[in-house]
Amino acid sequence: MNVLVTGAAGFIGYSLSARLLESGHTVYGIDNLNDYYDVTLKQARLARLEKKPGFVFQKLDLADRQNMAALFASHAFDCVVNLAAQAGVRHSIENPATYVDSNLTGFANVLEGCRHSKVKHLVYASSSSVYGLNTHMPFSVHQNVDHPISLYAASKKANELMAHTYSYLYDLPTTGLRFFTVYGPWGRPDMALFLFTRAILENEPIKVFNHGKMQRDFTYIDDIVEGVIRVMNRIPEADPEWSSDRPDPSSSCAPYRLYNIGNNQPVALMDFVKAIETALGKKAQIEYLPLQPGDVPATYADVSDLMADTGFKPSTPVPQGIQQFVDWYLAYYSH
Repeated sequence: MNVLVTGAAGFIGYSLSARLLESGHTVYGIDNLNDYYDVTLKQARLARLEKKPGFVFQKLDLADRQNMAALFASHAFDCVVNLAAQAGVRHSIENPATYVDSNLTGFANVLEGCRHSKVKHLVYASSSSVYGLNTHMPFSVHQNVDHPISLYAASKKANELMAHTYSYLYDLPTTGLRFFTVYGPWGRPDMALFLFTRAILENEPIKVFNHGKMQRDFTYIDDIVEGVIRVMNRIPEADPEWSSDRPDPSSSCAPYRLYNIGNNQPVALMDFVKAIETALGKKAQIEYLPLQPGDVPATYADVSDLMADTGFKPSTPVPQGIQQFVDWYLAYYSH
């Protein structure tokens, strides 16, 4: 296939692109290389991709309507995987405008491009954060998610609504993936695993929010990539069972689907910290803090739809995934 991956220099975008290239697909990667976190890490990921045959990169911002339209006009993409977004719950409270530009305007440009160039399937990243004030566990794609508690979460919910509109109006097949706390080698420096590992190695205290009473459905990067690839190969169709009398949020009378991709096993934050300590062979100094605005105390993915439709369920144990991250971190930062 000829695949467009947006956010190709990002954590998930890089990992997916590498896997697609190894499978013989052509990958056209775009990224705006913004400085939300260390740009040298993004450049290092790109440098690895550029060594592989079949990879083309263009520095491009999703919000650049004219150049996005030109990109779609000059290429015939079989599938588009939209992983470019301004990420981060906490950052969205301080910098709302960047979320509007990237996650709303940018996504609208992706949808327009897919519509006009007759893309066969748009797969896009949503987020577990859309569950917001929902407390019924595990989180299911069949639940309504109308009470987000951060602009980041609201922008991801908006992406699902925008995608549905294009699926309905233009018969564009779209699949939204709600990722649950992704971690692993080449990960994001603003995420807990990266922050904790660095702080422990530098003998600095780690910040543990909600006084440690947090649970996260930590999902290893290879499981996320496998889930994305399985879904890419499964183009959604209109759901014949869908009823407007009892609307199921996960499907539609249009070619539209939503899936959770999570490990289906929430881990207490303090157990996560212990696994990092074990992998590093070093104890953490802990600073306990209250729950931050926009954060939810627990996440837990129901992945039964993903399993039923693709035959795949994430399964990498957290201690194994953390060890693989620590091994990468020590090797990467020692050079």
